[in-house]
Amino acid sequence: MSSINVNKLEKITEELLTIIGEDPGREGLIKTPNRVARAWDYFISGYSLTPEEVVGDAIFNMLCDEIIVVKDIDFFSLCEHHLLPFKGVVHVGYLPDQKCIGLSKIPRIVDIFARRLQVQERMTEQIANAVQRVLEPQGVAVMVEAEHLCMQMRGVEKKASFMVTSAVRGVFKENQKTREEFLAIVSKRRS
Repeated sequence: MSSINVNKLEKITEELLTIIGEDPGREGLIKTPNRVARAWDYFISGYSLTPEEVVGDAIFNMLCDEIIVVKDIDFFSLCEHHLLPFKGVVHVGYLPDQKCIGLSKIPRIVDIFARRLQVQERMTEQIANAVQRVLEPQGVAVMVEAEHLCMQMRGVEKKASFMVTSAVRGVFKENQKTREEFLAIVSKRRS
């Protein structure tokens, strides 16, 4: 977990409850400051990790010249503008250059960047850059599809809207057919 000051966050939460007119001493709220502090410790745990730490020695030498895709990776994050959640799925594809990564490591890389205060555009770029850096493939493609509560429950209040971002590196940027193959794979639904 992260290294936030849990006691201080508990006090801030208790103060927030008082400011909004609640009684932090009432039965339903007595443990809320502690629960909020522990939740935030988890929500921002990505600050204390690096992709290199998470991947460790899970990179394997392998001859493979086909696109590898991990799709529909669930994530939850917090918008840095309103501290409200956004959630969705991430699709990550790469074309190996003699190295492959352990299957669970790509979702772990996603979690590192999702568990920070974020904007979707930057998170997409960070995931692509991290996979490119730790794996050194011929190319990386990342697509993120997400719903943002800051837009759905306040402001324009568009409940059915979602945002799609992408980042491409290497052959996915240089070769349209490779990029199209990635897009075809991520758009195909399981039967």
